[in-house]
Amino acid sequence: MTAEKGPFDQHFDSLETLAETISEVLRCPVTIEDANHRLVAYSAHDRQTDEARTATIIGRRVPEKVVQSLWRQGVIPQLMKTDEPVRIASITDIGLGDRVAVAIRKDEEVLGYIWALEVEKPIDDNGIQQLKKAAQTAKQKLLHIQTRKRKQEEGYQEFFWQLLTGHLTTEAAVRDKAAQIHLTLPPAFYVAVFEFSESIDDHRLQQIRYLMSVTQRISVVCHAVDHHHFILLASPSESTSWKEHAGSFITHFGKQMHDRFRVSAMASACGSLYEDYGKVETSYREALTLLRLKKLFPNQTKIHHYEDLGFYRFLPPIFEYKQSHRMVNRHLQRLKEYDRDHHTNLLDTLETFLMHDSNAKEAAAALHIHTNTMNYRLSRIAEIGEIDLKSMDQKVALYIDLKTNKLMSS
Repeated sequence: MTAEKGPFDQHFDSLETLAETISEVLRCPVTIEDANHRLVAYSAHDRQTDEARTATIIGRRVPEKVVQSLWRQGVIPQLMKTDEPVRIASITDIGLGDRVAVAIRKDEEVLGYIWALEVEKPIDDNGIQQLKKAAQTAKQKLLHIQTRKRKQEEGYQEFFWQLLTGHLTTEAAVRDKAAQIHLTLPPAFYVAVFEFSESIDDHRLQQIRYLMSVTQRISVVCHAVDHHHFILLASPSESTSWKEHAGSFITHFGKQMHDRFRVSAMASACGSLYEDYGKVETSYREALTLLRLKKLFPNQTKIHHYEDLGFYRFLPPIFEYKQSHRMVNRHLQRLKEYDRDHHTNLLDTLETFLMHDSNAKEAAAALHIHTNTMNYRLSRIAEIGEIDLKSMDQKVALYIDLKTNKLMSS
């Protein structure tokens, strides 16, 4: 005796056809998303829908505020851990009605989700079982989409590395290569680099891609991974306030990595905004420079953008010049030798004094010493180092040499 076939025991030409069938079986509106909450299919429009579904269909992805709310409510973490459909109660402040959702997965990897909106009555136990079967049917279709997207991403990453390493330097060559891989380049761009404490494995990369996909704060053009670094070619939503948008995104991304995936101790930096794609390598080098300087001068470089470095951006070329010419500041050398021989800290005292704009009182407070002690040390610094602490030119030179010496020690 042949077992009766169910509605999902058949071949479907497309996910759209599958979505329509699910909708007919469950008698409710249905959407199918990929793992990053981008819309891949949905059933025909129904007057009985909600704001969240409408916004998803119009924007072709779930609105960021909806994704954030579903994470806060624990819905998405629950979906990621189980094969069973999950009931979601309405969340009125984001326009989300009662739903049942199920993850589409291959082994432990989530490929996407099916969302069924309960409009007239709750989905019964039979409907729950049908939804599980529909998720199994959708698996192969989403695997095919995933494979195609990964091949496309590989082409984008190769193109991005050619830009990062300076192998595509003219605008014409860049545009020609982008056209070959069907990549649309926005008018302006910048390179951002996120540095993790450990090398980025496939699992961590999947988490990063997820957050990059659901964010609507910036437009992601390409990305690449280099050991501990996640490198991003991005375009601001509004070029007139790109630094504000980029800074907001960097802060938000770091918080989400911590809150959702318990990732901390992540550093970030952003190169300058350019319109000439021959400058991608320049923006990348700027971001790497900022990362390095933030490690060496954490209290003075609590910034996101290379453009906000001030005089610190000139330290690397000055350092290289000093190295090539074997330059040594004799005044600082005398203080260093005296500190070594007498177990004092005149060199640190001088740096603190200069960092506080030659204000002895503020410098003393920073060092937790009395102002009289500070004045005594300054007199010894002037005497031993043969330094005129009233000369702005000499103080500027000393300050730059103190900073570049830290580059040398690193």
